Amino acid sequence: MSGKPRLTYLNGRGRMEPIRWLLAAAGVEFEEVYLETKEQYDKLIKDGFLLFQQVPLVEIDGMKMVQTRAIMSYIAGKYNLYGKDLKERALIDMYVEGISDLMQMILMFPFSPPDAKEKNLESIKERATNRYFPVFEKVLKQHGQDFLVGNKFSWADVQLMEAILAVEEKVPDVLSGFPKLQVFKTKMSNMPTIKKFLQPGSPRKPPPDAHYVETVLKVFKK
Repeated sequence: MSGKPRLTYLNGRGRMEPIRWLLAAAGVEFEEVYLETKEQYDKLIKDGFLLFQQVPLVEIDGMKMVQTRAIMSYIAGKYNLYGKDLKERALIDMYVEGISDLMQMILMFPFSPPDAKEKNLESIKERATNRYFPVFEKVLKQHGQDFLVGNKFSWADVQLMEAILAVEEKVPDVLSGFPKLQVFKTKMSNMPTIKKFLQPGSPRKPPPDAHYVETVLKVFKK
């Protein structure tokens, strides 16, 4: 067993992608195991690896961790991406929760029935431009700093960067009314660990395609 965290999930974004982002941003290399069949998933449950019978599963520091939020809190704390005190941590938590709500819409989009795709895409655009991105534009404008909390790179910045790129894949001009977020995106893209993660051949996964959707349905079928 190497000292690297070991990630078990499907070979796609899903609920593991923000974990990959956070580890990559912290400069941590990791190994991945991909689920391709229901039998593999059932075996993990049978062997007692999945506390609530759900993935993502991350093996780190001798623990078998499940629940995306708990995993990310641990990683953020371990690698000093979780603020300097309780107040900063509370702000990071609020921002992360808000971004997670937007990312949940993006996560579910590939599973939309064909006749609902256009409507769901409009909902993503509307929520991003009217509810979520204005918050972060205002935060960056008010304190005039490079990062969202405490003028220090944190989990919230990583999560926001992932969300910006995910929305832009569907709505390319989504940042047109958000000059501060445009600057933020450029700055984040040039941070060495994130720049590396955005290069071809990194562990970052491509947008979900029909094969990924089919695999998800096959592995998790009741």
